[in-house]
Amino acid sequence: MRVSENGRIQAHNERAAAVWSAGGDDYDEISRGIADAIEHCVWRLNPRRGERILDLSTGTGWTSRVVARRGATVTGADIADDLLVAARARAAEERLRIDYRLGDAESLPFEDGEFDAVVSTFGVMFASRPEAAALELARVCRKGGRIALATWAPQSTVVKMFEVMKRYMPPPPNPAPPSPFDWGRTERIRELLGSAFHLRCEQGVSYYREPSGESAWETFSRGYGPTRALAASLDPERRKALRDEFTAFHDRFSTELGICVPREYLVTLGVRF
Repeated sequence: MRVSENGRIQAHNERAAAVWSAGGDDYDEISRGIADAIEHCVWRLNPRRGERILDLSTGTGWTSRVVARRGATVTGADIADDLLVAARARAAEERLRIDYRLGDAESLPFEDGEFDAVVSTFGVMFASRPEAAALELARVCRKGGRIALATWAPQSTVVKMFEVMKRYMPPPPNPAPPSPFDWGRTERIRELLGSAFHLRCEQGVSYYREPSGESAWETFSRGYGPTRALAASLDPERRKALRDEFTAFHDRFSTELGICVPREYLVTLGVRF
């Protein structure tokens, strides 16, 4: 039985924890933009009243609240403490009893088989060590239990958005870390989880709507940790260039009502052996 110390973030993930925390309560607007995909993933999970369900990489808790409204007993875990503060406040506003815990996806503070199901919506895919996170997913899910994951597809417009930001980032280390978007490939999902779960997958498309590309920049530069941290690291000239390019990218998806960006993803449902 391998249970990490409660609230312990591994040293190699401390910087990531700080970056994701930077969004604070404004991160909930990021979750609003993927609410349709969250509903899809939770619907496929089919939470039952009284089930013990972990929302892994919960952020400000949008998915955990969707699951809790269905009557499940929900725990939310994340490495970003400031996002958890917001999650607790938002759950309290709805009078939802959700236990939020600081937890590293690669070394979770839970017992073996503690949960009937684990859900993660565009969260665990960003773990820096995918194999370790996959082992933890399997460890904390009971035999016969379920997982449901939503992960961005490698050909999605989200990847293209990250490519815009990448042009303003320092060069990656050599060798480069694993791409989080590999979790959007069925072959990779089966490599990571196929030895512990019977897996089935389906494609989906989420639609991100804002009044304008400029509104998308305001949403991401406030609430999305990686974008906020990147913008803060740049000098004024480079920051303006990033803002202009980020805005122009989203304005490519203009409609008569604003912008509507299609974002492809994969939903994976697994049953624990």
